Amino acid sequence: MPEERRKFSPQFKAEAVQLVVTTGRPVAEVARELQINEGTLGNWVNSWRRDNPEPEPEMSPVERARLSELEDEVRRLRMENEFLKKAAAFFARTQD
Repeated sequence: MPEERRKFSPQFKAEAVQLVVTTGRPVAEVARELQINEGTLGNWVNSWRRDNPEPEPEMSPVERARLSELEDEVRRLRMENEFLKKAAAFFARTQD
């Protein structure tokens, strides 16, 4: 005979998710404490996080400058890489 699935109220789900989110405790630990399946609680937490994304912290001027430098460096390195690929192909053709 198939086992009946347990049904949880929206309030229970919300409180369980808040235990994970606010305390920072692992999903497995909270699930054991509440005597529910770890995967079930994990799904609830993932759903909550999808619906309530954390705002991205604003970058400081120093971080913004560093990011700009890194983007410039990536752009330069990509151009150098493309040049080296073309040079290697050219020299491979002239070797024959």
